[in-house]
Amino acid sequence: MSSGLYGRDFRDPDTARSLVSLAKAYVREAIAIMEFCGGHTHAIMRYGLRDALAPEIRLLSGPGCPVCVTDDRDIDLAIALAHEVGITVATFGDMVRVPGTMGSLADARAKGASVEIVYSALDALAMARSEPETDVVMLGIGFETTAPTVAAALQAAKSESLANFSVLSLHKLTPPAMRAILDGGEVRVDGVLGPGHVTAITGSEAWEFLPEAYGVPCAVSGFEPLDILLSVRDLAEALAASEPVVANAYRRGVTAQGNVVAQKLMEHVFVVGKARWRGLGVISDSGLDLAPAYESFDARRRFSPALPSGGQSSEARGCRCGDVLRGLIAPTECPLFGSACTPTRPVGPCMVSAEGACAAYYRYRRNEAV
Repeated sequence: MSSGLYGRDFRDPDTARSLVSLAKAYVREAIAIMEFCGGHTHAIMRYGLRDALAPEIRLLSGPGCPVCVTDDRDIDLAIALAHEVGITVATFGDMVRVPGTMGSLADARAKGASVEIVYSALDALAMARSEPETDVVMLGIGFETTAPTVAAALQAAKSESLANFSVLSLHKLTPPAMRAILDGGEVRVDGVLGPGHVTAITGSEAWEFLPEAYGVPCAVSGFEPLDILLSVRDLAEALAASEPVVANAYRRGVTAQGNVVAQKLMEHVFVVGKARWRGLGVISDSGLDLAPAYESFDARRRFSPALPSGGQSSEARGCRCGDVLRGLIAPTECPLFGSACTPTRPVGPCMVSAEGACAAYYRYRRNEAV
């Protein structure tokens, strides 16, 4: 198995070709590997890795974009909050254009709703401090990577008794989604490319359930092309040996235990609950709700906006983002891809988000193989 580092140049084409050949040499019959990170999907498409590894190794995109997996009804709730007098919704940039059933936050802002783009939860906290007459609601979007930053903002708000700051927590946990895909049995997954940024928080031990419960190997990967190819090689080797393991091919960023400080912060501020995922439905123990000690900062409890009705989801308009997120189809297999749905005129969130698989395929679809 790999050491986690492979030289200093993580984009060296000769080394990349060598790793592709090594990975393919382990394959007796075609295998399917699912990446669980939008950053991986973009790197794979940018550097032509999907084509380079085919046909022996098929790379599937999974539900690794937190913006993409946000459910229509949760977006509708955020829009309804933004329309309430005296409330400003603070959100990361990608979320502004993601459609719910009645449009997007960008559409709501154009109609007079108060929506502000922030770069971090601490920006939203600063906004609440500077505008005491306004209730600032931070949209808590993201996996284990961003949840600690929102938790830190909530901890600060509590210590300051900042009454006009709250969070609409839409945070999600990654392992339960991978379980849901494997339990669903809709798509063949022989190995999993573990998300590097998420695993820097959770630790590689968080993925041990894959070999133990499903007999599926996992290789935690960084985001350079050689990182990904090294991880793919590790997975091919494990499958050839019939020894499912969790390989850490990103040791410069990931440890077995992860970031214990961040984990304790999340455990203090959040409790695990169910969550709605686009394409996957409701998954038990996959969401982060605010803990009882922080209920006064929970936007769901503090506000009760009227939700819109009569709208149409992106899926109803022909978008197959949900199928892309489950690895059932490639983005190019959606009938709207590249015609009715483009980055400038997106129908579904997989084309909106910077981490979306459809956006990656659209942007890099002309790239040649390594």
